[in-house]
Formats: sequence, structure tokens, C-alpha cells
Amino acid sequence: MSDTLRDQLLGLGFKAAPKPDRKPDQRRDHKPGQKPAGRSQGKPGDARRDGKAPQRGGQGRPQGGKPRTQEEIDLAKAYAIRAQREKEERIEAERQKQEEARLRREAKARLEEMLKDKALNDEAAEIARHFQYGGKIKRIYVNADQLKALNAGELGVVQLNGRYLLVTAQVLAEAEAIFAPAVALKVDPDAPAGDDPYADPRYQVPDDLVW
Repeated sequence: MSDTLRDQLLGLGFKAAPKPDRKPDQRRDHKPGQKPAGRSQGKPGDARRDGKAPQRGGQGRPQGGKPRTQEEIDLAKAYAIRAQREKEERIEAERQKQEEARLRREAKARLEEMLKDKALNDEAAEIARHFQYGGKIKRIYVNADQLKALNAGELGVVQLNGRYLLVTAQVLAEAEAIFAPAVALKVDPDAPAGDDPYADPRYQVPDDLVW
């Protein structure tokens, strides 16, 4: 458009077209060869290219990296030794307990075999002979002759499987040799009468008395 025509149009009230805005060139913000800002200059693994591994806590040290003192090491060893000794003692105690239980079972089995057909209990006996056994008052029924023999030490009482068996003094001695805890009543005829208050029928405990 010529200047004359442009001037004529302006004179008629037309406005000139606005010039388009020019955006700044972002490439002007950095120089050639320079990497954009905000990116890490390093790559994964660059920290290990210098041959140095990441530092870690030393072995045998408590958390925090502080080495243990000799006193702490000695104390730890002492605790370990004591724990091992206590463990061995528990094992030994359990072994002894099991061994004692085995011996008791075997002794009771031999006692039961030895006492076969040797009990002198009289089913018709009506005299209750009381005695102390296991911290409690027990009784066995005997006749008059058996009571005299029992108080004279010629007879004795053995406990087997919850029953009280009247046996001769000889059998009682054999039972004591096999398993002493089974001997329920063994009278010493030379002992003072006061040692066994239940030997005298006048001091017998009534059957209807609850203990």
C-alpha cells in the first residue's frame, strides 16, 4: 500500500493493524555448550567412580558406630558363660528327675512282684489299727492275734498301689530294701510306748471320726 493510500485511509478513520508481539528467544538464556539449569550434573553411579564405597558402620560395634570397651566385652562373655552354665544345670536336673522316676517305676514293679501271695490281710478282721503315714492317719484292719504281732514288730504294713498290706517282718525288710518309701508301718518293739500312741487299743481312733 502506498503512503498516499495509507494516509487517505487513516484520514477516513481507519487504524493501522497492530504489530504481533515477539516472544523472547529462550535459547538466549544460556550459552552454547551449557546444560540447562535444574538438572543434576551427575549420573547414577558417579559417586562410586572414584573407587570409594559408601561408608558403613564397623563390624562388632554397637549401633551408632561407638566401639565397645574391653569391660563391656568381658561382661558380655561372662553373661554368655553364665547362661550356658544355667542351661546345662537345667538339662542335668531334668535328666536326674527322669532317672529318678524311672528307678521308682522299676522298684515298684519289683516290689509288686515280690509281694505276690504274701499279704496276710484278714477279710474278717474288725480291729482298726491306726498309724501315721505320709503325714496322714491311716488304718488297717487286723484280728486280735495280728494286732499283738504287729505291735510286737513281728508284722508290718506295706503300701502298694493305694492298698495297705499286712506282711511278716522278713517280707517287710525285703520290701524296704527294694523301695523304702513303701514301708507304711514298721514297729520297733524296743521303742518307748509313747512313740506309737496307736499301738494300744485303748487309744485307737474311732472309725466314725473324720480326719
